[in-house]
Amino acid sequence: MKKTNALVAIALCISMLLGGCSTMSKATKGGLIGGGAGAALGAGIGALIGKSPTSAAIGAGIGTVVGATTGVIIGKKMDKAAAQAAAIEGARVDSMRDANNLKALRVTFDSGILFQTGKSTLNTNSKAALTKFAKILVANPTMDITILGHTDNQGSLDVNQKLSQDRAQAVATYLTTQNVASTQFKEITGKNFSEPVSDNKTAAGRAANRRVEVYMYASEKMINDAQAQGK
Repeated sequence: MKKTNALVAIALCISMLLGGCSTMSKATKGGLIGGGAGAALGAGIGALIGKSPTSAAIGAGIGTVVGATTGVIIGKKMDKAAAQAAAIEGARVDSMRDANNLKALRVTFDSGILFQTGKSTLNTNSKAALTKFAKILVANPTMDITILGHTDNQGSLDVNQKLSQDRAQAVATYLTTQNVASTQFKEITGKNFSEPVSDNKTAAGRAANRRVEVYMYASEKMINDAQAQGK
């Protein structure tokens, strides 16, 4: 019941915000939802669209509130990158919110596509997919990147910690060979089997848990550029 009430309250807030701004363009109205407007409203929307435990941990520390116009500009850039990433075979794209309440992306690559079981060596298909993905990152040099490797729970914690780290690093290393700037990578971390997305008791669940996630979010420069553009 609490969750339902919260959803209703958020919907009412959006309705009042957009309904009360008769002079606001359709593009701006859409941007306020897609790009992130005020802190309170945006936090509610963010909770509805793919928020993950990592969302609060990513994002440039800018120390100020990001305005609505800046959120619209960054949101549009993220929407374009999301559409491009979603077209890559084996990639799943989820929208989320970063620490600045700006739209961010989580691109998940299944390790069954990226790696052989128990290995961290990229296969031919993996390299083809990451080559396409690298072009998106190169075209967006002011997006920061975090790469997290995950495993299922088969084997010891130590083995899976190293395997998840090696897989994350393998993806990062290959992306740099495709001209992605190493300065874009803010974190490359193995998470072992500590953050499952499915039940490790089934083969399908374990396959889903063996994955690499790439988070794309606005850097401080991207935010500053958007603020300057919006003036």
